[in-house]
Amino acid sequence: MKNNKKTLISFTLIACLFFGINMRSSNDPKNDKALISLLRMALTQGHYEPHDIDDVFSEGVYTRFVEQMDPTKRYFLKSDIKEFVVFKHLIDDQIKNDDLSFFYLVHDRFNLRLKEAENTYKEILEQPFNFKKKETLSVDYENIPYAKSKSKIILRWKKQLKHSTINRLHDKLTIENDKKEKDSTYEAKSFKTLEIEARESTEEFMGDFYDRMNELEQADWFSTYVNAITEEFDPHTAYFDPKYKKRFDQSMSGKLEGIGARLQRTKDYTKVAALISGGPAWKGGELEVGDLIIKVAQGDEEAVDIVGMRLDKAIEYIKGKKGTTVRLTLKKIDGSIKVISIVRDIIEIEETFVKSSVIKKDGHTYGLINLPKFYIDFSKRNARNSTSDMIQEIERLKEQHVEGLVIDLRNNGGGSLKTAIEISGLFIEKGPMVQVKFRGKDATIRKDTDKRIQWDGPLVLMVNELSASASEIFAAAMQDYKRAIIIGPKHTYGKGTVQSVYDLNKFHNLDVDLGALKMTIQKFYRINGGSTQLEGVTADVIVPTRYSYMTIGEKDLDNPLSFDKIPPVSYDLWENYLNYNEVITSSIQRIGENEQFQLIDKNAQWLKEAQEDTTIYLNYEAYKKDIQFIEDRSAKYKKLIDYKSDFSYESPLYEIALVEQDSLLLKKREIWHKNLQKDVYISEALMVLGELKLKKTYVPIKQ
Repeated sequence: MKNNKKTLISFTLIACLFFGINMRSSNDPKNDKALISLLRMALTQGHYEPHDIDDVFSEGVYTRFVEQMDPTKRYFLKSDIKEFVVFKHLIDDQIKNDDLSFFYLVHDRFNLRLKEAENTYKEILEQPFNFKKKETLSVDYENIPYAKSKSKIILRWKKQLKHSTINRLHDKLTIENDKKEKDSTYEAKSFKTLEIEARESTEEFMGDFYDRMNELEQADWFSTYVNAITEEFDPHTAYFDPKYKKRFDQSMSGKLEGIGARLQRTKDYTKVAALISGGPAWKGGELEVGDLIIKVAQGDEEAVDIVGMRLDKAIEYIKGKKGTTVRLTLKKIDGSIKVISIVRDIIEIEETFVKSSVIKKDGHTYGLINLPKFYIDFSKRNARNSTSDMIQEIERLKEQHVEGLVIDLRNNGGGSLKTAIEISGLFIEKGPMVQVKFRGKDATIRKDTDKRIQWDGPLVLMVNELSASASEIFAAAMQDYKRAIIIGPKHTYGKGTVQSVYDLNKFHNLDVDLGALKMTIQKFYRINGGSTQLEGVTADVIVPTRYSYMTIGEKDLDNPLSFDKIPPVSYDLWENYLNYNEVITSSIQRIGENEQFQLIDKNAQWLKEAQEDTTIYLNYEAYKKDIQFIEDRSAKYKKLIDYKSDFSYESPLYEIALVEQDSLLLKKREIWHKNLQKDVYISEALMVLGELKLKKTYVPIKQ
């Protein structure tokens, strides 16, 4: 921790340079200039991998800021870009000289184009659309050029509004057809009438959209510019403006109320980035990572279209009080549209704790431990932590004479490094677990020094594309020691960096709230010398998943830090398996022949194809056929949910008395065990576990 203190001290000294500045208004340009200066010095002196503020850096900031201001190229003209591009290699000089000319030019031009578009959309929506015309809209925004003239951008807006209207029209026609099928006497509304209603709904949405846009202040857009600078260092380094910092503090308090999902902005859409273990969305099982939320409805109220909405505003619609229902209209990763309902709740801390199940088949008994995160509470001496809970759970399973242990790390986004090291140490005698490196320093080797082995039997670890950070450290250590067989995808998430959040207000005596800076200050390395950054952990037994052909994880982020290696450390292989390599080979062969896994792989290939399809039909018949095609293709993979294993799952003995007294806990466990029985990945992990054989005596082999 000495190096961490040095970073903090250095950061404090940097901040002292600004003590004499007296700032009172967050809209004062002096405040913005001072913030840029403070962040520039903090990032160049404190970041793990600092960048030179040069022309290359300038080009990155330029591209990122312009794209973030107009990601779908519906506002800026080619002539605007011609003006902006003059600054492409000057932003570095402006950052050094506290010059905000580029920001003001882009911001002011965007406001002008926004007003022009606002005056245009009503005129377009006054006239009916011709849905018989063969016409398409491309959403491949990266390869679409900027419009050459205002007339061209009006045509672009016309297509976009037509797309928005055809979505609503199709929904209305479907509702009318359903009513007609249920009641043959029902007089369905005409296509013409529904087209008018759909245009009116689109106009209402656009009105709401511009109301929200007009509420934004210059400070909101300046935060976008500042983050275009911070993100040039890496995607996890970010500036939190005062409003965002307040929400961040609330999320860290541990009491979250809502659906339990982490969301991110992707172009025009609100995308599901992760599900919080124990949250309502996680329990429901219908919301998935990669889903796009396109509409939100409160209970039975009419849905609000959130396409194009700022992320913070979209979140306001999605979150809500415990017990209330939110209906989400989703664009699934296969392109199909689905409406789901979620009852909001307080995210239950209990569900983020370790839990276990006893599994039986053919006279054999195995243990499964689900570890959703590496948790610890440094503020309370006797608070629960993942290490002590794991020890307790292992001991309870040993009392039931389990023959092997599966630890499920899927969707575990990480947490405490301390507990990850301690938990790794429960399965080996002692030795190094991870290397942690500060910028410009030799790596520090973090070790397990406790000779106790909590579990010396067969061990299998399960990971997926969302297993990240501390999960990857645990899995990597078990793989390097050959202590466990890792089952999962080609790569886990690939986050091998550590961030620290600095409240900027602690480093100045100014009269304004400057927010906070989250900055990458460390990097993780395996004991074999490889980084988990970008590459993550490659499983010993690779299984197909629905994300197999998609870019997901750290590689999907903009400008991530690179993978690299440092010298390995000395460690003793566990080497107490008789048939370690043979079991891996057997599992790989079994997966290749398994029809369920073959179907998962085919589905994954189709999902990739669907993701790459960037053409939207604006002719109604073609649009309807495309939707039907997607639904038909999706239906081919419905039998994936019909899988059911012949393993039996039950609560460990200590929990049986608890579930008898707690009907809610009983219901949770029933749902969990039902899902486990339908989980083909768990089944394969248990078959691997059943094949692993141990030597009678354990003799460490020097690595």
